[in-house]
Amino acid sequence: MKKISFKQIAPFLVLVVVAIGSIFVPSFSAYDDKGTYSAADTAWLIVATALVFLMTPGLAFFYGGMVHRKNVLSTMIKSLIAAGIVSVIWVVVGYSLCFGSDIGGFIGNPADHFFFKGIASGAPWTFAPTIPLTLFALFQLMFAIITPGLVVGAVAERIRFTAYVLFSVLFCILVYAPLAHWSWHPEGFLAKMGALDFAGGTVVHISAGCAALAGAMVLKRRKVHMAQEEIPPANIPYVLIGTGLLWFGWFGFNAGSAVAANALSVSAFATTNTAAAAAGLSWMFFDVMKGKKPSVLGFCIGAVVGLVAITPAAGFVAIPQSIFIGVVAAIISNVAVYVKSKSKLDDTLDVFPCHGIGGIVGMLMTGLFATKSVNPAGNDGLFYGNPAFFFTQLKAMLIAVSYSFVVSYLIFKFINFILPLRVSEEEEEAGLDASQHNEKYLQGTLLVNTNGTITEKTVEG
Repeated sequence: MKKISFKQIAPFLVLVVVAIGSIFVPSFSAYDDKGTYSAADTAWLIVATALVFLMTPGLAFFYGGMVHRKNVLSTMIKSLIAAGIVSVIWVVVGYSLCFGSDIGGFIGNPADHFFFKGIASGAPWTFAPTIPLTLFALFQLMFAIITPGLVVGAVAERIRFTAYVLFSVLFCILVYAPLAHWSWHPEGFLAKMGALDFAGGTVVHISAGCAALAGAMVLKRRKVHMAQEEIPPANIPYVLIGTGLLWFGWFGFNAGSAVAANALSVSAFATTNTAAAAAGLSWMFFDVMKGKKPSVLGFCIGAVVGLVAITPAAGFVAIPQSIFIGVVAAIISNVAVYVKSKSKLDDTLDVFPCHGIGGIVGMLMTGLFATKSVNPAGNDGLFYGNPAFFFTQLKAMLIAVSYSFVVSYLIFKFINFILPLRVSEEEEEAGLDASQHNEKYLQGTLLVNTNGTITEKTVEG
């Protein structure tokens, strides 16, 4: 019998301890709303929560279609495993760290909602008074799930599965939770500074983009990257499916962040769709202008960049300006991808140029085009006579970038210190589907005719 190491049993033991701990948490009856909640708002946020969750398998298809066929499954499961990891962390302590009572403007009190204490029977969240607190907590969970999943694209094809699992845990607690508290808790220091992030430009995309940059730097380059080998995407239709699911789910991501079925939600829905459409066209036509053919991947990547860029601005800018945001974000990210391709940075699927740069552009564009005529709870930007707000957005962006990168870099270094972060050369050559999961993306039987003799041959991909 093969000897099992402590590292192999440690994740299961942790889960068992958490499961046993949950037994001793007191039960709470559902909160009796006595008519205080809005049925329309509650129904819309349930749908929006489901839409945001759909983005995670959408991301798995989006990334899985772009890697080498021997790494498809390992890439896709890393996106989806976040749903398991973060969901448990969120109930135990994650929500409390993000939205518990403030500690110095930096983090929420972990004891407030430990194991979801007081959530089912609690009063509504301050800025979501018409929906149950449990629904608000679940809606926010979906944002926390997809964020570490975004990082996968930068470290794909070479990070160990166990190392990624540990990264997801530490990232959720040490990077995502503080940024969410700073930006979305009324006592968070970025919120008190006046910075605006409607649906996750800093909290989701800048944090994931900067973590992706840190991960690519710590993991170093793949063998194929050093050899400058061009790796064909495993399945471009997967990328199309993933783009469609992401675009569809993003309506819940942005329009749902109005936390009500109202005019602001409709406006955010419209800006989201418009920016994605403009960015997809911008990326494709910009490539054509450079002498390339219209690319399926180009339109898909551009559309996602537009979705990223509009995220912080969706509920603060008017619909026409979302065209400008999408076009400019796609061009800037396209140029960033080109610059990265000439460097030694091995960000496998260009997560930093697309999500990191896209989030940065979105934050700054919010500082330019935000207007109280769209959202009275927001602010007027530079183009509406308030340059001070633009500099507030710039300062908040720089803080988010610095914190996300430094802490994520330290997390990757720490993991690499306690266990191997990267697979061996032999495992990388064999592919992570086989070496990490003992599974294969596609396998079939081919009938081969050799001099009149029919034989069966197993093929992959």
